[in-house]
Amino acid sequence: MARTEIDLDPVNLITIDAIGKPGQRVFYIQATRVDEVVTLIVEKAQVQTLAVGIEQFLSELKEKYPDLSEASNDYDVDKMHIYPPVDPLFRVGELGLGYDAERDLIVLMAREVLTEGQEEEEVSLARFWVTRAQLRAMSSWGVEVASHGRPICPQCGEPMDPEGHFCPKKNGHSKL
Repeated sequence: MARTEIDLDPVNLITIDAIGKPGQRVFYIQATRVDEVVTLIVEKAQVQTLAVGIEQFLSELKEKYPDLSEASNDYDVDKMHIYPPVDPLFRVGELGLGYDAERDLIVLMAREVLTEGQEEEEVSLARFWVTRAQLRAMSSWGVEVASHGRPICPQCGEPMDPEGHFCPKKNGHSKL
């Protein structure tokens, strides 16, 4: 399989969203630049970890560059949903952040998950160049989307399906 390398510099919009019912949702990162749309599949845990990483990264930037204005986390909900085509380019294995101080832009790098039989040089890569405000808005929206999942069992901490689940803390004797 040939390596794909995407570089959207800069993006008009970047977002995270999910499609499907809780417990069966698929999470996506989608970025647009003019009429180009790039969609990638991510895991819910990656969305949550990325949100924490973004806040830490922005905090570090503020310390290193104290003259930077505060990045707003305001977003328009109507613009944060993903739009067709939802034709993912690849499934993300690694995410990373970088900063270009001259342009005051952050790059979100997404590397394809390395599958069995795939060579390292075949792994696809996407780079999305975003403003600090765009990144913070994506992070805030991602946290909101991830929080709409299944409720967590107070006994065992595992997600519960709408019809309940057999809790290991109850040895499966009581369906919650």
